[in-house]
Amino acid sequence: MNLKVKTHLFIEKILDTIFPVRLGLRSKPIQDLDELQANLLSILDNNIEQSHIKNKEVAQRFIDNIDTLYSDLQKDLQAIYNGDPSAKSINEIILTYPGFQAIACYRMAHYLLNNGVCLIPRLITEYAHSQTGIDIHPGAEIGHHFCIDHGTGIVIGETTIIGNHVKIYQGVTLGALSIQDRNKSKGKRHPSIGHKVVIYAHAIILGGETTIGDNSIVGGNVWLTESIPANSKIYFDNKFTRQY
Repeated sequence: MNLKVKTHLFIEKILDTIFPVRLGLRSKPIQDLDELQANLLSILDNNIEQSHIKNKEVAQRFIDNIDTLYSDLQKDLQAIYNGDPSAKSINEIILTYPGFQAIACYRMAHYLLNNGVCLIPRLITEYAHSQTGIDIHPGAEIGHHFCIDHGTGIVIGETTIIGNHVKIYQGVTLGALSIQDRNKSKGKRHPSIGHKVVIYAHAIILGGETTIGDNSIVGGNVWLTESIPANSKIYFDNKFTRQY
């Protein structure tokens, strides 16, 4: 079994463990956490990024962190439920919402990246990307109570910072400005989003110096490469502009 497949299966097992409704169960299944830890260790050793001893430590910490992961994802679930009147239950979100699946994969990948693992986090988030159409780089910093509505086409770049209680809709890009020389691309390349910000469909926000202030609303189809202060409302102007 190749590394990608092993990683994908591991992610599904972790999600089944913390959300038993995925298996049609009312309570958490009796899972051998030692087996899950061994599975992750096998994946990490297969990658050969770090020593076996270091990989054992990372795998142990990841399994020890499952309760924290569950708590973080419960906050995201509540944010999605509160923000979407069409959601009839938390279980519906767990089973059917691509945005939640992408967030769950991101949070696992981000934890591993912060523990010195590089390739596996990318495999995890690219798995979510292939399943949901939502591309979140594991290096992004995303606060609690994060809500993705619909989600298809969302891109969140590596150095993006997102505050707490943020809601974004389909097609949003939190990206970097184009570069000509990758050697000059070090540092922060993606925007910072404050707390309690709403970003509507297909808005594009670019650049490492771009900051969206707390409690702001960014309307659909807006293009932003400069910062806006807290409590702003930015909307798309549909006047036709031609430049040569």
